[in-house]
Amino acid sequence: MSPELLQRLTEEPKIAYFSMEIGLTAEIPTYSGGLGVLAGDTIKSAADLALPMVAVTLIDKRGYFRQVLDKNGRQTEEPEEWKPSQFMKLLPDKISVEIEGREVLVQSWLYEVKSLTGGNVPVFFLDTDMPENGADDREITASLYGGDRTYRLKQEIVLGIGGARMLRRLGFEIKKYHMNEGHASLLALELLKEHKRDIEEVWDERLVWDVEKVRGLCVFTTHTPVEAGHDKFPYDLVSKVLGEPIPLEVIKDLGGRDSLNMTLLALNLSRYINGVAKKHGEVSQDMFPGYKIHAITNGVHSYTWTCESFKKIYDKYLPGWANEPELFVRVGRIPDEEIWAAHMEAKKILADFVKAGTDIVINPELFTIGFARRATAYKRPDLLFTDMDRLLKIGRGRLQIIYAGKAHPKDEAGKWLIEKIFAIEEKLSGSIDIAYLPNYNMDMALKLVSGVDVWLNTPKRPLEASGTSGMKASHNGVPNFSVLDGWWIEGHIEGFTGWSIGPYHSGNHFSESGGQDDSKDAEDLYDKLEDIILPTYYNDRHRWIRIMQNAIGKNAYYFNSHRMMRRYVTEAYIR
Repeated sequence: MSPELLQRLTEEPKIAYFSMEIGLTAEIPTYSGGLGVLAGDTIKSAADLALPMVAVTLIDKRGYFRQVLDKNGRQTEEPEEWKPSQFMKLLPDKISVEIEGREVLVQSWLYEVKSLTGGNVPVFFLDTDMPENGADDREITASLYGGDRTYRLKQEIVLGIGGARMLRRLGFEIKKYHMNEGHASLLALELLKEHKRDIEEVWDERLVWDVEKVRGLCVFTTHTPVEAGHDKFPYDLVSKVLGEPIPLEVIKDLGGRDSLNMTLLALNLSRYINGVAKKHGEVSQDMFPGYKIHAITNGVHSYTWTCESFKKIYDKYLPGWANEPELFVRVGRIPDEEIWAAHMEAKKILADFVKAGTDIVINPELFTIGFARRATAYKRPDLLFTDMDRLLKIGRGRLQIIYAGKAHPKDEAGKWLIEKIFAIEEKLSGSIDIAYLPNYNMDMALKLVSGVDVWLNTPKRPLEASGTSGMKASHNGVPNFSVLDGWWIEGHIEGFTGWSIGPYHSGNHFSESGGQDDSKDAEDLYDKLEDIILPTYYNDRHRWIRIMQNAIGKNAYYFNSHRMMRRYVTEAYIR
């Protein structure tokens, strides 16, 4: 990096945004799903708004994985190799971290997110694949969420401790550290070392660690109410891999006595803590009593998640919309026929994409349901097939469904659900066409959220922390048909912006059984699909377009990452 560029990037204090995964483009596959794509949208909005931000993540040269599905829907995983040199610059600066008692060198790649507004957010991708490191250490930054707990802890050392040291080496002055999930919380231990009190004699060594100073520097966003989403490491593993960057007793005071809970560590070392929707804030408050947990509802980057046909009409009727999504409130000035034409153009693009990828013919004139997210049991991708006879009665010849989504390599139940959908696809062929698109990524996501007629979401409550794919659909005039959880509790106006599935549950606790909810939710889904949604789509085009406009004017207007970032600035960053 030239001295001029470094001086420009470091000339003012920054917000440092740390995330294990960041999704900027499909060509840089350093994301697995919503968490990483949200991080990318956060950075893009920060650039558009000219916020003083810098981001840190891992290089993941083999990506998450490329999903391969055979004719029966069996998933296998292949590395998604890519070349960082095609997209970013390798910097000469190096730092080291201690892992298993040895020095591991870390270098970084620079990617700049530049906005037409003049804003610029540098993103540093940390990399241990260097000749100076041993073979195992070179692999630490190879695969996103790969390997076992030891591998994960090594990655989190590089991200948190290594990331903080790299920013310091490059000369950044950081006024706030924003941890996007607990993966980065080891950075707070590095800050404790940096801000150790200068006390010569104390009766308890724990007093030399300036916890309040570090808390004032840290912001923490928790994203998941699912227990598996909170990393925990046994202390024998911590001692072996991490060692004692600060005394182990202090780490146990901050991260849990039984095991090192990365979420708990972040909670104890952050002054501002938030969930990603109002409901999720309440759920998180119940999960972690004793901590004040705020809520800043997620948003999506409007320009990234609007398809070309809608960009054209927005440019024509709502100039400036990309950097002022509030202008979506004026969507009523766009003629109905132009909204419909833009939608049909997106449907045809999706139909061509499906045909090329699966040989399944999607008819743009038929009502199309989209469902795309991580394939896992609590998302209930098979809820739509609870009563096959009822579904056939409602949808034969009038309905088609497009699925996409990867199952985590170790999630056998999620893999089985994909196979189940493939079996149903074959069974219903000729009556209700179903396509399951392999290797879901950001490019495919935009085609899906813009090219279907309704976006379906059926999670078990209250496990949908936010659910940003539905926000992306709204940007393209696609209404949501969703369980009242996550963001949809806030965005839903029945029959106006979309439709709910099942009742609203005020409780914040989850029962694994969920059988009664499944049957009630499926019944409500079928009733609304048969009595309201399909009749409106086929028989009342004027009303359907009003609902499309409302999705834009009420949902996209608010659920965007520009609004989200303004709230982070006023509520978290400048405190």
